[in-house]
Amino acid sequence: MPEVVTQKLCVTGQVQGVGFRPFVYRLAKEFGITGWVRNCAGTVEILAQSDTNTLQQFRERLTRSAPPFAVPKLTSLFLTPQFPSDTFDILDSDNQTASDVHLPVDQFVCPDCLVEMQDPGNRRYRYPFINCTQCGPRYTLIDRLPYDRSNTSMAAFAMCAECRVEYHDVSDRRFHAEPIACPRCGPGLVYVDGKSRITDTESAVTAVVNLLRGGGIVAVRGIGGYHLLCDACNELAVINLRQRKHRPHKPLAVMVPQCGDDLLDGVRAIVAAQPEHERLLVSPRRPIVLCDRNQASPLAASIAPQLNEVGVFLPYSPLHHMILDAFGGPLVATSGNISGEPVLTDESEAEQRLATIVDGFLHHNRGIRRPADDAVFQFGANRMRPLRLGRGYAPLELQLNGALAKPTLAVGGHMKNTVGLAWRDRLVISPHIGDLDSLRSTQVFQQVIEDFQRVYDVEPELIVCDAHPDYASTRWAKRLGKVYQEVYHHHAHASAVFGEFASNENILVFTWDGTGYGEDGSIWGGEGLYGAPGNWQRLCSFRSFRLPGGDMAARHPWRAAAALCWDSGIEFPCASLNLDLELAKLAWQKNLNTPITTSAGRLFDAAAYLIGTCPASTSFEGQAPMYLEAAACKGPNVSASALPLERDETGCWRADWQELIGLCTDRQFSVAERAALFHEKAASTLLDMARRVHEDTGVKLVGLSGGVFQNKILLERAHELLTSDGFTVLMPERIPVNDAGISFGQLVEAAALNMSTVSLQQI
Repeated sequence: MPEVVTQKLCVTGQVQGVGFRPFVYRLAKEFGITGWVRNCAGTVEILAQSDTNTLQQFRERLTRSAPPFAVPKLTSLFLTPQFPSDTFDILDSDNQTASDVHLPVDQFVCPDCLVEMQDPGNRRYRYPFINCTQCGPRYTLIDRLPYDRSNTSMAAFAMCAECRVEYHDVSDRRFHAEPIACPRCGPGLVYVDGKSRITDTESAVTAVVNLLRGGGIVAVRGIGGYHLLCDACNELAVINLRQRKHRPHKPLAVMVPQCGDDLLDGVRAIVAAQPEHERLLVSPRRPIVLCDRNQASPLAASIAPQLNEVGVFLPYSPLHHMILDAFGGPLVATSGNISGEPVLTDESEAEQRLATIVDGFLHHNRGIRRPADDAVFQFGANRMRPLRLGRGYAPLELQLNGALAKPTLAVGGHMKNTVGLAWRDRLVISPHIGDLDSLRSTQVFQQVIEDFQRVYDVEPELIVCDAHPDYASTRWAKRLGKVYQEVYHHHAHASAVFGEFASNENILVFTWDGTGYGEDGSIWGGEGLYGAPGNWQRLCSFRSFRLPGGDMAARHPWRAAAALCWDSGIEFPCASLNLDLELAKLAWQKNLNTPITTSAGRLFDAAAYLIGTCPASTSFEGQAPMYLEAAACKGPNVSASALPLERDETGCWRADWQELIGLCTDRQFSVAERAALFHEKAASTLLDMARRVHEDTGVKLVGLSGGVFQNKILLERAHELLTSDGFTVLMPERIPVNDAGISFGQLVEAAALNMSTVSLQQI
């Protein structure tokens, strides 16, 4: 008879909030193993007794057959004295503090729960908070780890007798499901408008659906905050939402009922989804995915005015399913916030701040501990790429090659802010926070930082911030009274690419965006940086120009267009701006508030205005380039030579943009043709820059980073040209290419400056 041995196993990684302990219990029972399993603050400990061969098979299955959302890693194994037991048990959690915690992300409602919710004979029939160990909220309701009910916002709800039986029944799908609830003991809904207050679930949902069918707007409290809902096929309702929210042009996301054998018949009715889109849409994380609008789409034109793509997603919460099933069509589901701010989570604050926008509120009383907006993905150059990290994807945990010299907090940039915390060989990036232009944004920014430090039990010894002195995140870092380190904006963009791909050689990264504080004190944004973290050298850029109004130009593309004309000695072809134009030119002539810039983003703004695809003033960041891209999609396939390159006294290759003015204003070509030619010329210029740097350095690895590369035409054409020329192209796949990736890049750059070797493991 084989000898019985006792092994103590420590499993780290994503093993809490994913049904891992019940899985270990059932696996142990299958193998006839005795002992126990328990949560510690961030790990799972297992004491397993059996013969050596059985224990080896058990360990292999621990990782190979783990639950879908689990990412287990067996980090220690040692023999221990035999533990007298003839059973295998789940012990109470060990609440000792440890900094190896892994905070689970929010999950969608699983198919099993949906079946129960739609079964009139089930006690959770049409219960909007149904969940099990396979699904449900996590990140947004956890106060602290270990992941026990008492450490979540569900602690306010005592389980009824039937829920307790399920919770303790090893054969039940809700065995140790911490958010377990039912209509008898769990959270409930409340519908409120100016006339009524409804607490019955069915009546509350009916009131919401009736309001939506009548063209109304409803604020619905979800998993990570409020959504604003209206009928996506009702043009008047969408226009009304835009007017009330003061969001005249920015595209709105659409939530689509799942129907058909593969759940996507409703999606195909409104967008032309490719297989890559479809796979992500039906994935358990349920992000927003940008897809081309269908020609026969019944969606309101104002969903995404002048744009080809629409952001769509499938419902991920039980409440979403209830509303969509009853409504029977797609709904606008945009963040319940004041534009640019984090999504609202508190009932009273929502009623106060959204009162002038909505006609009714659907609240619930399950606490939301921290906001989590929806993640957004775009398909480009054969890969799905995140534009925003959110619910289901963040906190994003990454394993590092090498160890940090000291625990480090990176506070990101000013726009699309995220923060990052790194210690030892671990790194965590927060969900999307937003633009730090408001009090609420800065409050959530601080809350996320405090949460991270508390939950992960990490006290940072170094704070990393952007070098721009006026960024709210930079000012906060400097006020903190700790050691801080400034990182140049575009160095962070370049380091984000280097870090994601674990490169071990120098690379050339094109960092094209709107603005970023440069090494020379000017506003960069069209750079080609060669080297590695801690040692970037600018070898490519654009001819600089002075930008009238500075930051004002981001929302007034005519300013960039005028600057290019004036700098070239060309009369600006616009007479309708009157006083603003005269004042801007006078300031430009006197060099007042006209910072020097090399911004590729502002070149795209100027082209959009000169070609005529956007108005003089825009209502959201990136609107002008997005309209330019949409126009180019309608143009023919074109070819265009690169802009002239000339080497300056520092050895940097400079592209002269002057001929773009003639191209953009040449009326013998249509708007679509000129837009297409502009994109082709930008991609050709990038290739020519890469060739020149290759001649000097031999570099063959080229990275693309910065918000300009959210432009799919530019991204794909640059990738095509570079690849066909023998370059290997590195484009972010896990970290957003825009400023949401700055916090990660800051951590990688700071690690190099402080003599740590850090990159992502390639997994």
